[in-house]
Amino acid sequence: MQHLINTALVVGTFFFMEGVAWFTHKYIMHGILWTWHKSHHVKHPHTLERNDLFALVFSIPSIALIVAGYEIESLSWLKFVGFGILGYGIFYFVFHDVIVHRRIKIPFKAKSPYMKRIMNAHYVHHTVHSKEGAEAFGFLYAPKKYEKGAHPKPK
Repeated sequence: MQHLINTALVVGTFFFMEGVAWFTHKYIMHGILWTWHKSHHVKHPHTLERNDLFALVFSIPSIALIVAGYEIESLSWLKFVGFGILGYGIFYFVFHDVIVHRRIKIPFKAKSPYMKRIMNAHYVHHTVHSKEGAEAFGFLYAPKKYEKGAHPKPK
C-alpha cells in the first residue's frame, strides 16, 4: 500500500507541476522576471541564455524536498514530491530544450497528434517576442485549437 501512495505522490506532483509551470511561465517569466526570460524569445549566438537560470532556481525545491525526505524520517514522503518535481523537470528539458528548440541535436520528427499539438502550441508561443501578447504557456497540455495549421518554428 505504501508503494501505491508513494507512486501517487510522484505522479500527482508531476501533473501538478504543469499548473505551476503554466502559472510561473505566464505571470513570472512573462512578468517580473521577463529580464531573464526575454533571452529565450530572441535569436542569439550563445549556447546558454539568461533564461537557463530558471532551471537552477526550479531545481532548488526538488533537491530540498528529496534531501529532507531522506534526512527526516517523519517527512520521508517529501522525497516522492521532490522526485515528481524532478521528473517534470526532466520531461521539460527533453521536450522544450531538446525536441522543440533543438539545443541538443538529435533526430526527431513528431508523429503522434499529441506531440504535434504541444509542439505547435510552443511554436505559437514563440511567434511573440515581447513580454505581452503571448499565448500557450503550458508544456504538457495544449488545447485542441493547436492541432491544425502550420505554425512557424521559433528562432
